Amino acid sequence: MAGVQGAAAPGFGKGRGWGSQRPETASPTPRARANLKRMSTAFAPRAIDPDALKQLRDTDDAGRPCVPYIDPEGGDPLRCCLRAVRAGERIALVSYAPLRRWAAETGAEPGAYDEQGPVFIHADPCEGPEPAATREGYPHVKAGSLRTFRRYSAEGRIVGGRFLEIPEDTTAGFDEAFTEAFADPQVALVHVRAVEYGCFHFEVRRPR
Repeated sequence: MAGVQGAAAPGFGKGRGWGSQRPETASPTPRARANLKRMSTAFAPRAIDPDALKQLRDTDDAGRPCVPYIDPEGGDPLRCCLRAVRAGERIALVSYAPLRRWAAETGAEPGAYDEQGPVFIHADPCEGPEPAATREGYPHVKAGSLRTFRRYSAEGRIVGGRFLEIPEDTTAGFDEAFTEAFADPQVALVHVRAVEYGCFHFEVRRPR
């Protein structure tokens, strides 16, 4: 693993991993803020698998060595434990190919649909995501931000998608988008991505 750098990752400014947010979006009322995150979600967001993280902390999916650094500010979305970076944490920006990783597990062959992009992870093993029983809502959500829900078949082919401007009730908005996606029997997997930068946030698989 490469040595530690003291500055933020070059070419990827603070907060960009969250994606676009429309400037005209008003701040939620106190009542709305209380409803931004409900305790339970209808679908299970998945962090990057621990085995994949172990590999990414050595060499990422673009074949580049992991370069850890200390983040002095925090705020960017971590895909290893599905929370925001805290100031002073040791992290890395690595290239990750989520569809390729899923296909290796399931035997799918996505072909040209395989792609990779930047994600933030802890540079060292972490506690992982919060248990579902205590998790509050979906990760990396902010009312007014823009997301795409990209749908894939069991063969790894794109079979549709949906644009979402996250509503004040963030959990209800995500539940509705996933319910709509899995109403199509072709859909086996959904990737949630930011619109502006196209960053992968997390995946949801068809409930068994």
